[in-house]
Amino acid sequence: MKASKGSPLLEKVKQRGDLYAAACPSRGVLEHVTSQWGVLVLVALKEEGTHRFSELRRKVGGVSEKMLAQTLQALEQDGFVHREAHPVIPPTWTTASRPWAKRWPSTWRR
Repeated sequence: MKASKGSPLLEKVKQRGDLYAAACPSRGVLEHVTSQWGVLVLVALKEEGTHRFSELRRKVGGVSEKMLAQTLQALEQDGFVHREAHPVIPPTWTTASRPWAKRWPSTWRR
């Protein structure tokens, strides 16, 4: 499909890389990162590195198991965290921020 000058398709393609445009894919990532639980999870992982799921749930008080699992999945899909499954019974997951997250501003610390 070819986009002609002034066509809706061309406009959509132009907006795709524009953070301020409603169609920009970065909006979904920003929504995950700036969610109530997303921010708290990222800060917890920055402060203390790798956590098991239950440790992270205790650290981030008030979050339900379901909401934490959904938040971690979203942050993993967006590339902010790395989750690793360990082949043991019962199943164990560890979660850590990505290496580039070590360069986050020091103002995120307590």
